[in-house]
Amino acid sequence: MASQGKKLINNPNDVVTEYIEGLVATYPGLQYLDGFPQIKVVLQANVSPSTFDKVAVISGGGAGHEPAHAGYVGPGMLTAAVSGDVFASPPVDSILAAIRAVTGPKGCVLIVTNYTGDRLNFGLAVEQAKSEGYIVEMVIVGDDCALPPRRGIVGRRGLAGTVLVNKVAGAAAAAGLSVTEVAAEAKHAAEFVGTMGVALSVCTLPGQPTSDRLGTNKMELGLGIHGEAGAAVVDLQPADLVVSHVLNQILSNEAGYVPITGGSNVVLMINGLGATPLMELMLAARKAVRDLQDVHGLGVDRVYTGSFMTSLDMAGFSITLMKSEQAILDRLDAPTKAPCWPVGTEAPLDGRPPVKVPVHPSSSSRNNKIVSRPPVLTKYGCILEAAIEAASKEVVSMKNCLNEWDSKVGDGDCGTTMERGATAVIEDMKNRYPLNDAAETLNEMSTTIRSVMGGTSGILYAILCQAAYTILKGNSEPTPREWASALKASIDAVSKYGGARAGYRTMLDALIPAFSTLNERLDAGDNPVTAFVTSSEAAMIGAESTKNMQAQAGRSSYISPDLLVSVPDPGAMAAASWYRAAALSVASNLKP
Repeated sequence: MASQGKKLINNPNDVVTEYIEGLVATYPGLQYLDGFPQIKVVLQANVSPSTFDKVAVISGGGAGHEPAHAGYVGPGMLTAAVSGDVFASPPVDSILAAIRAVTGPKGCVLIVTNYTGDRLNFGLAVEQAKSEGYIVEMVIVGDDCALPPRRGIVGRRGLAGTVLVNKVAGAAAAAGLSVTEVAAEAKHAAEFVGTMGVALSVCTLPGQPTSDRLGTNKMELGLGIHGEAGAAVVDLQPADLVVSHVLNQILSNEAGYVPITGGSNVVLMINGLGATPLMELMLAARKAVRDLQDVHGLGVDRVYTGSFMTSLDMAGFSITLMKSEQAILDRLDAPTKAPCWPVGTEAPLDGRPPVKVPVHPSSSSRNNKIVSRPPVLTKYGCILEAAIEAASKEVVSMKNCLNEWDSKVGDGDCGTTMERGATAVIEDMKNRYPLNDAAETLNEMSTTIRSVMGGTSGILYAILCQAAYTILKGNSEPTPREWASALKASIDAVSKYGGARAGYRTMLDALIPAFSTLNERLDAGDNPVTAFVTSSEAAMIGAESTKNMQAQAGRSSYISPDLLVSVPDPGAMAAASWYRAAALSVASNLKP
């Protein structure tokens, strides 16, 4: 069932004009024509037809594809962009207003996406402008590779490849070429470009319900940028498979969408459709570059990754390939002040350096020494191994529980992060840890944890292990008192660098009671193993008590106190659980 789409808007009828006002307020190099709501045109600031001595380049279409096209207005790219309502072609009067506002004696070139409404409205505007004495050329871009090459009189749809054509035309105009020459370069670029999109969701128009046409585990190949149906709906696939399929489609020899063959060089654009995180776009870029080079035998001259021509809040991406020539690269690399054209993508003057460089090794002899598991473990080493294994396995078993608690009071990944660290510790213990030396084992555990865990938890546990190592360094078999001192040093270090104290609703609310009880029981003359187990009970009680604490550290501190009631701090519960598992392991292996 469709539901009302949530949007941060005012009146749905005003979204386009208010967007233009915000865009121009943000970028001082832009202006808009005072013709709202009928005329929605963004233009370069201070361009006057009577004094403009370059060919004007104008593009446009329906709104909803931001930053296209208004975001590409600026010296070196578009002179003006004309917008219709959301997904609606701009009316003829708006297009004419744009032509009249920026076209000087050298004429103008219109770059138009291949949709019937755009072709008709821009075409009529061209004829009207010519009758008024303007020199006007129009270039149609149809770069869609999702549908069969011939679609009657309709042809291929105009997609994100239009942005590259805009840049080529704008740079050619800025270089002083004639209107015929600018149009010729734009047409040439348009013949070299192909695009195909993949959507995980359809878009929601302002004020309209959200469609549920695509199910949770489905994706659509070749979905249009207005939400129109694509070539096929298929099961959701891993990113690498999707990218490979799209590239195969664009480069199909049978379809002949683009004149790109093995040995050619290409320009690659990975375009987000509006709701796709940059992380996912970069995954697609990584796979696309590898496939183009290794599978298709193509050189990749430029890569543009970002959101260039969107479809409101559609989740998904499109891939655009343009056959590369030096003349095209020169146009793409030419300077522009268009606010939304990507910077830093041109090739370095001395060629691209290697993408990977080696990690510099530590100069410390301590870190360079070879450590490994002893061939034979001492009794102490066996007990230490069992305790570490028990603690780590307890953390792994708590993954889902910790994630559930963290989803209520944090960001939901505490269990996943802790499991990653614990699993790595178990694995490294098989070969790396010098288990007959407790101090050096802690040092290696710190290295393991900081290498794989990530996030705040990872660094705090690395600090905890490192601080204990500093106290125990040179002591292969610490006494219970020395272990207690190491625990105290660990708590102090975590508090110093993390800023937490007792009662702040953190892991320290488990470890501080554990140390206090351990120290008290040792002072009272209790058996050390019994003292260890008793202190682990205090750790669990301390962790449970976080249900009634107001968070003063970590992500929980941003959560309303009402939401924290009855939910323990996942970090405290994790610490108490591994501490108790270690204590019980020692107790079972070293009877008092």
